Amino acid sequence: MNGTTFDTLAAKAPWGAGFNQRQAEAAADVMRSSRAGLATKADLDTLRTDMRGNLYRALWIQTGAIAGTAAAKVVVAMKFL
Repeated sequence: MNGTTFDTLAAKAPWGAGFNQRQAEAAADVMRSSRAGLATKADLDTLRTDMRGNLYRALWIQTGAIAGTAAAKVVVAMKFL
């Protein structure tokens, strides 16, 4: 997955809210590391494209199996006529 960006200057917001600098920087580090595994829009678009391709492939296989079964039944039925 692609990494997302995190504004390390955002650590100043908790600092201004009463955190000391060390606490604010630790909070920024935690936020940065927690966002590292998140999926991006591009990741989701790629996944959707892959899943759509797999779905269409499965539908074609299923349609072929159904058509083949129907054709076999017609051949068997014709033998009894």
